[in-house]
Amino acid sequence: MTDTIDSRTPRCAQSAPLPLDETPSLQELSPDDDVVIGKAFRWSLLVLGVGIAAVAGGISIANREKPAAPLVETIVTPPRVVERSADPPQVTFIDITAEAGIDFVHVNGATGEKMLPESLGGGVAFLDYDSDGDQDLLFINSDYWPGHAPSGTASPTMALYSNDSSGRFENVTAGSGLDLSFYGMGAAVGDYNNDGWVDVFVSALGTNYLFRNKGRRFEQVTTGAGVAGDSTAWSTCATFFDSDNDGDLDLFVGNYVQWSREIDLEVNYTLVGIGRAYGPPMNFRGHHPYLYRNNGDGTFEDITAVAGMAVTNKATGVPVGKTLGVVPFDLDGDGWMDLVVANDTVRNFFFRNNQDGTFTEQGVDTGLAYDMNGSATGAMGLDIAHYRNNEDIGLFIGNFANEMTSLYVSQGDMLLFADEAISEGIGSPSRLMLTFGLFLFDYDLDGRLDLLQANGHLEEEINIVQPSQNYEQPPQLFWNTGKSRRCFATVDPATTGDLSTPIVGRGSSYADIDGDGDLDVVFTQVGRRPLLLRNDQQFGNRWLRLKLVGDWCNRDAIGTIVEAEVGDTVQRRMVNPTRSYLSQVELPITFGLSDAESVDRLTITWPSGQKQTFTNLPADIAYLLHEGEKPVGVGP
Repeated sequence: MTDTIDSRTPRCAQSAPLPLDETPSLQELSPDDDVVIGKAFRWSLLVLGVGIAAVAGGISIANREKPAAPLVETIVTPPRVVERSADPPQVTFIDITAEAGIDFVHVNGATGEKMLPESLGGGVAFLDYDSDGDQDLLFINSDYWPGHAPSGTASPTMALYSNDSSGRFENVTAGSGLDLSFYGMGAAVGDYNNDGWVDVFVSALGTNYLFRNKGRRFEQVTTGAGVAGDSTAWSTCATFFDSDNDGDLDLFVGNYVQWSREIDLEVNYTLVGIGRAYGPPMNFRGHHPYLYRNNGDGTFEDITAVAGMAVTNKATGVPVGKTLGVVPFDLDGDGWMDLVVANDTVRNFFFRNNQDGTFTEQGVDTGLAYDMNGSATGAMGLDIAHYRNNEDIGLFIGNFANEMTSLYVSQGDMLLFADEAISEGIGSPSRLMLTFGLFLFDYDLDGRLDLLQANGHLEEEINIVQPSQNYEQPPQLFWNTGKSRRCFATVDPATTGDLSTPIVGRGSSYADIDGDGDLDVVFTQVGRRPLLLRNDQQFGNRWLRLKLVGDWCNRDAIGTIVEAEVGDTVQRRMVNPTRSYLSQVELPITFGLSDAESVDRLTITWPSGQKQTFTNLPADIAYLLHEGEKPVGVGP
């Protein structure tokens, strides 16, 4: 094994749809012609009945859009897709939730009034909170509404589970400092003070919370740190990232809509023939996100406005954002972290880093704001990666029922993206599902990133008025075929074991919980128990895992680019735990190597600007690498 170090100066110092009679007949199309299918399908009946009528109840709501008229469901058969690849490899995921010691139950406080926050939580995070090298679990909980807690019931709190390194967990919440009760939504994890212990930020309906890890115990430091936010706001996703390349982690917090019980009752969405419903957010005002700059002394400064993240509607002056998802990623390759923000029913944001502490919102200019029809979608969870093992970047966004999962693919050297969900094989199969969490991971360790989606509807009674929809929906696994066209093939649910279990899916995450090199997954359910699934793949493929520790950049090495070369293939990853919906994945990176016995060349480009290269790293080893040093094997 050899290495080289490049000691550069550290950077730390809308189109209208065709009339129905003008839509090409799907029967006339060749099922092998992806482009033709895509063009035909984009003009199909995207405006399907969602079974929800927005009823204003005779009350005028200032500065809000008028409620949508009731829609009647029309069942549309997606175009037939012929897979042109080998069958996806079969893999068995085993439900080990109870066996592993996970007894958490999410509380959303639902009493039948159908308050919108009840339908959207909660997140989950894999993190090594005790710095022992294995991945622990944190589940975010919500709460009962005031005056509605069952008699004699303890107040619900989030739940922290310690991993014994074999995939069995112990509930260590009591006395951890995380045993507080509030209406939580999502989590962000990161070592914001660079002391070697991972800290936790929890978004909430109302005041948010920051917990400093003081060595396996957490101290609530929200007020002193200056990140509580508005006590009347509704925060959702959050991420730690180094926005200004100064070596410490800043904090972005997405906010959903301006909400109160009174506003919700005033909007008064109803499900046709049923009664009150969890409606879409169109008739709620948006809310600006928060961007907090880390001052390096344990405090943060709110720089949202000066940084250019307070995006308003030019016609009304109200905030545009209705944010549910965020991923930091260096989309333009300039060494500075940008942000992609998924907004529900309004345009998505792309905040491009100007390298001076400010950002420019360029969602429309880059093609990321709307879907292929020029429409905003019910965007929720997202992930970004070089999924083709080349220079192309793919941005995946989960959307509402009867909206395909979006797959925005970079177009050459231009900072421009096009939605290629249909031609890449995920558009049609994902259309009927309501997708919250999604992420890319290599489930079979063949060296290509696959896609997993957590699905579940908002309404328990949805099947009564929409026969094509169900409250519980199975997750969806898409295998990466490695082909340049129709990259993804749907994995038959009958071959995936307990992964096919219908759930009311929300957050999702992955980690190697048992040290065997493959990635296990967890799903959260709203108002229910989570689902922890062990990956029992038996393909015999090799792997390499890498945990990075920054010394000149942020200690978590968030933003580091890692490239693994095996033969003619180059896999690229960016260190970043924030992805999916309200959730965080493990920090270590896993490379599937197929049958290769080693990585020919491993190249690490740190946020500090330092670059390291190592050759001939043996497979089936987990490595620890401190910035500027050589990797050390820390486990099989």
